[in-house]
Amino acid sequence: MKKNWPASGTRAAALAPFALVLSLLVGCGRPAEPLIEKNAPAPSASADAMHYPPGAPQLEMIQSQAIVLSPVPLADVLSARVAYDDNRTARIAVSYAGRIVALKASPGDAVRAGQVLAEIDSPDVGTAIADQNKARADEERKRLVLERARDLVSGDAVSQKDLDSLQADFAVAHAETLRAEQRLKNLNPRGVPLSGQRVQLVSPIAGVVAERNATPSLEVSPSLALPLFVVTDPKRLWLLVDVPEKLLGRIRPGHAVEVESDAYPGERFKAEVVQMGQVVDVNTRRVTARATLSNSEGKLLPEMFVRAQAVQGNGQAARVPNSALVTHGLYTYLFVEVGAGDFRRRKVGLLTQGGESSVIGDGLQSGERVVTRGALLLDADLTARAGDIQ
Repeated sequence: MKKNWPASGTRAAALAPFALVLSLLVGCGRPAEPLIEKNAPAPSASADAMHYPPGAPQLEMIQSQAIVLSPVPLADVLSARVAYDDNRTARIAVSYAGRIVALKASPGDAVRAGQVLAEIDSPDVGTAIADQNKARADEERKRLVLERARDLVSGDAVSQKDLDSLQADFAVAHAETLRAEQRLKNLNPRGVPLSGQRVQLVSPIAGVVAERNATPSLEVSPSLALPLFVVTDPKRLWLLVDVPEKLLGRIRPGHAVEVESDAYPGERFKAEVVQMGQVVDVNTRRVTARATLSNSEGKLLPEMFVRAQAVQGNGQAARVPNSALVTHGLYTYLFVEVGAGDFRRRKVGLLTQGGESSVIGDGLQSGERVVTRGALLLDADLTARAGDIQ
C-alpha cells in the first residue's frame, strides 16, 4: 500500500523540532569557548619559561623583589622570648617602712640617674636619724672626758685604771656612732639629702620607667612582693631561646642570631649568644640560651614571643618569602624575573623553612628578582600553556 507523504513545505515544518533538539545535543558535547578579547595579547610558554607581552592582565597580579644574600642558618627557627637585660635594669624597692606622700614619675617616663621617683614619709628613717645624732653626742661627751683625764693623769689626779676605763667608754661610743651612721646609710644608700623623716626614692640608672607598682598613700615596707619601680634601658634586651637537645653541640656563645616578630613582618633584628643554660627543662626538653639583643629603635618589648635563628659565621644564602615557593612532589621551585614580562621557573634547594620565609641553599644569586606574589598563577599558566604546546 502506498503512503501519502506531506508536501515539502509541510515536511520541513514537521522536522524542525527534531533538528533543534539534535543541534542542542551536539552543542552540549563540545567544550565552551573561552571569552577572550579579540585584541588581547597572547602569552607564550616553553617548558620552564613564560613570557607575557606588554599590557597582559596577568602582569598586574605579579610582583617581584631583588634577593639579598644573608648568613647561612645553623638550624631551623626556634621559639624565643624577649626579656629585660638584668645588667641594665633596676628593680627599686625600699628597706624601711613608710607611706608614699608624692609620686614623681609615671610608667613610660624617661628618667636620668639620680632623678626622684617618689617621696616617702618613714618613721624608721626618723628613728635612724635620731639614733645617729644621739650616738654622735654621746661620743663627743666621752671624748672630752677622756681628754681631761689625760691632762690630769700626769699629776696623779686620775689613776691609770680610771684612764683605761675612760678610753674603753670612748671606743664603745665611737663604735655606736659608726653603727648608727651605717644604719642610716643603708636606709638612704644614695645619700639623698633628708628633710626630717621624709625620704626621696631616686633612680640609680638612666632609662625608662617600665613598671610602677607604687600608688599614692601606699604603705611600703621591705616585705613587699613587687618592686615599687622598674627602670630599664629599652635599647638593650635579653633574648631567651629554647634550644633542643640535638642542637646543643652546634650552638655556642658568640653565634649570631637573627630574630623575627609577628609585629614587624619582614624585619629582622640582631642578637648574639652569650651563655648556654646548664639545665634541661624536664617538661620541654629544652635548654635556655641567653643572647644580648640590640633594640636601638625600641620596637621590641619585654615578654614578647619571637622566632630566633642562629646563623653561621661564614657562607651566605638567599631568604625568600614562602609565597614565592611552588612545590611539585619532592621538589621546590620559584620563578625568577629575567626581563620585562619574562619569567623562568627554577628548581631550588631548601635549607630551612619558617613560618613566613625560607632559606634557599642553592639556585639563586644575589640581585636576582624573584616573584613573591603570583607564583602559583605563573605555575598554573605555565603548566597549561606548556600542555597546549605539546
